[in-house]
Formats: sequence, structure tokens, C-alpha cells
Amino acid sequence: MTLSSQNNKPKQIILNAFDMNSVGHINHGLWTHPRDESHRFNELSYWTDLAQTLEQGLFDGLFIADITGVYDVYQNGLDLTLKESIQLPSHDPSTLVSAMAAVTQHLGFGVTVNLSYESPYQFARRFASLDHLTNGRIGWNIVTGYLDSAERLIGQKGLKDHDLRYEQAEEFLELCYKFWEGSWEDDAVQKDKLNRVFTDPSKVHAIQHQGKFFQSQGIFQVSPSIQRTPVLYQAGASSKGLAFATQHAEAMFIGADTPEKLKQQVDKIRALALSHGRDEQAIKLFVGISVVTAETDKLAQEKLAEYIRYASPEAGLAHFSSSVGIDLAQFTDDEAIPYKQTNSIASVNNKFKEQKVTRADLKAQHVLGGRYPLIVGSGKTVAKKLIQLLDETGIDGFNLTRTVAPESHQDFIRWVIPELQERGRYKTAYETGSLRHKLFAQGDRLAADHPVQQYRCQSSCAHPKTQQKQTA
Repeated sequence: MTLSSQNNKPKQIILNAFDMNSVGHINHGLWTHPRDESHRFNELSYWTDLAQTLEQGLFDGLFIADITGVYDVYQNGLDLTLKESIQLPSHDPSTLVSAMAAVTQHLGFGVTVNLSYESPYQFARRFASLDHLTNGRIGWNIVTGYLDSAERLIGQKGLKDHDLRYEQAEEFLELCYKFWEGSWEDDAVQKDKLNRVFTDPSKVHAIQHQGKFFQSQGIFQVSPSIQRTPVLYQAGASSKGLAFATQHAEAMFIGADTPEKLKQQVDKIRALALSHGRDEQAIKLFVGISVVTAETDKLAQEKLAEYIRYASPEAGLAHFSSSVGIDLAQFTDDEAIPYKQTNSIASVNNKFKEQKVTRADLKAQHVLGGRYPLIVGSGKTVAKKLIQLLDETGIDGFNLTRTVAPESHQDFIRWVIPELQERGRYKTAYETGSLRHKLFAQGDRLAADHPVQQYRCQSSCAHPKTQQKQTA
């Protein structure tokens, strides 16, 4: 069986729109384009229109990024961040979901939440509620944070050590599993009007958790939702992050500057999943991309040239500076940027250790203000390149960033998706069911080989004592 085949059928591409509740997300500076409407990000109609557009294009999901904190590393301040709206202002992404779910039936919603600044109980309650309201279409992108500015905002002295953040994440997730999976039996809610029993008390169980970072006692307030646990996304690429992600995640975001390196990551992740006792295909792998497309290759190149006139590579550098925790403004364009160990995104920062990189190199990569791979061409050209990348590397799909909003997604739907469908590499209709079932075709709940299994409450669940598993 080839990488592109499953049950002798070509693997179909899974596609998320990648966005943020802000003006500038990945491709910076394009908010200045006359046709760009991202300045309307604080209007609900902007998001409901987007959700409906994506569902018309049969997108699997809208993945909404988020940060806690601000990008203040570049030039040791916020001036450029504020002027270019580099993810500032940015608003809470979870507030958008109910409205978008109300105007769609199938589109999934992956929402980034930084667990370092959340209470496990309040977070678990919020996302279980969203799973109910979306009819099982919610996912959680698990992040631990990387900005010192976030620590100062919440009154802490500085960012926790990288590995300690993941240790805290393990316990946070364990406690969420207990809430989502271990407090209520599936048939606890009776809705029996005749006998005046809405919930059977014998089927609701208290959680008892005493851990290093968190403590909790009592029952979860939310009855079981369709998925119970939201679809779990993660982007860990450090050794600690990979260990965490391959144990827990159902989808991961990865990236590399060559297909060969991408395939190495894919193979490593599949092997690590197996080492945790999971199926090697238990994790869907996504790569972030930017696409500029039109009716012909020539028109696409002309559109790219037009976009470049409005993009801001320097704003991209400012974003990148905070990602690696190094002020890139201190170097000349042709000066090699030295590696410096920081508590920021380890996998991005390692680039300076592995190869010579200058500001000029980074600016060339940020021609549209963002560092994601840029694919330019007609729908046919783009479709061929996406299929080739999928088949060569073994990934499962793409996170499509916006360039000029909303036309970039509209262009992709108009020109690229029909070409993918013609080649049998993209669905022509949605499957029914939850987000998890659409992704894996194996039901609404996490698989039996997932570590959540040890926290699940079965119908034979006794009263509180069965949930007294403690964390050392």
C-alpha cells in the first residue's frame, strides 16, 4: 500500500481553514489591502459569513489560533506590533463558536486554549458545554504558552521551564479526562417526567484529585456530550512536546522546509504513537500552508505580486522574534543569527542551531508577512502540488492560512477544490456525525487504545471511591 492509499483508495485531503480572532494572524501587513476585511474581525457577521463559506467549500474545520500575551520582543517594544496589528488586538476565540455553529451543520471548530492560564474545571466545563451546543463539533488545540509577556500579564515573574510546562499539561489533561469521562455514566440522564427523575443519582460520581499542580473534589456539572472529550490537537515538536502529543493528541500540526524532513517527522510520530500502544494512524497530521490561486498560473502570479505590495516582511520578523525569544532587530540583514537557548518555541529556535540563517533569509521567507510554505498557481497547479506533498510525506491534510480575507478562501474553494475532487482526493459531500467521527470514521468517542480509557466511568462504576486515583 502506498502512502496515498488506504483500503486501495487514494487518501483524501483533510482541510482546515487556519485563522485567529484578530486582524493580523500569519500573513502580516495584508490588512492594508483594499479588499481585505479582516479589520471586521470584531463583528459577528464576519465570522458567521466565513463559517458558511467554508461549509460550502466542504472544509473539515475552522481552526482558530490564539495567544495569551503580546509580541514585545522585536525592538524591545510594542510599536510595530501595534502599528501592524500583529495579533494585537486579539479576542477570545471560544466566543465565536456558538454563533458559527448555529449557521452551519458540519463544519468543525478547533479552538486554541493555553492551559497554563486556565482552571481545569472551568475550562472542562466550557468545552463540554460547547460540545453540546455544536452537536459534537468541537476540538481543543492544547498549548502551554511561550511568551514572557503572558506571565507578566497574569502576575507571574516569568515563563516556566519548557519541560515543567509539559509536566503541568499532563496533569491538567488527566483532570479534564476525569471530568469529561469519569463523572457521569452514559445513561445517567433519564428525562423521566412521569417519575420525576431527570438524572439518576446512582450514575453520577464524584471526582477526587490531589495532584502536584491541581486539586479537585466533587461531581462535574456538565452531563455527557456527544464526544465527551473534544477532539485533541497539539503542535509539540520538542522531545517533551512530541512525547506528550503522541500519547494524547488526535491531530498534530507539523512543519519543515523540505518534503524529506517532513516525512522524517511523520515517520517519527507514527513510531512514537505505536510505542504508546496506539495505532500508528491514530494521529492526523497537518501542515500549515498559504495559497495564492486564480484561473491560470499567470493570473495567480499577478495576484501574488499585487499582494506583496501590501505585505510586511518586517512584521513577520517581529512575530518570529517572539516565537524564538530573540530580538531579531539587533542583527544586520546578512548577519548569521546565533542560536540562543530560550523557553520559547524550541522546534523553531533550533533552526538557528542547525543551519546559518540571516534576517535576509527570513525576510525572503516572509514575502507575504508569514513563514508558512507558499503555493502559487492555478487551481490545477495547486491541487497537483498538494497531492504530491501528501503522497510524498504521509501527512493527512493542511491548515490553510488566509492572505486577503475573505477572498483567499473563496479563491481556494472556486479554483482548487474542484480540481482535488476531480482527482478523487477531496470529498464531494460531508459524512454525518461528530467531528471525531468525520475525521476517523470510528464513532464519536476517543479510541479504546487512548490513555483516556483509564479514566472512563463504566456502567458498573461504583460511587465516589472509584474515582480516587491520585496523581503523585
